[in-house]
Amino acid sequence: MIYNLKSKIWLESDKKKIFGDGPLDILKRVEQTGSLRQAAAGIAMSYSQAWRLIKMIENNLGYHILQKKAGGTGGGYSNLTPQAAKLVSAYDSFRHEADRSLEELFEKHLLPVLTPEP
Repeated sequence: MIYNLKSKIWLESDKKKIFGDGPLDILKRVEQTGSLRQAAAGIAMSYSQAWRLIKMIENNLGYHILQKKAGGTGGGYSNLTPQAAKLVSAYDSFRHEADRSLEELFEKHLLPVLTPEP
């Protein structure tokens, strides 16, 4: 049998979820597409749900994470604020490093117990 370690990590404050893999994903998609609407569509999330998520993140972090321009001639756009871009980069790096560390710990502590001896 093959075993794989899965984990979820998120940031909390006062027992409120502040940031995690879901918000990271949508912000990376906004960064790629320049559009909250397209980012939300890419993960089958409604625009209004995505907008509520953005507002919740901004309220909990205490700063804006999107710079936006409403549509019209030439269309609208959404970009990450410089502070949000730093958060996305730092959290993404943190997650990759945490995943590597957890995999090493899994292989060290659990895999020997889960793997039958010859």
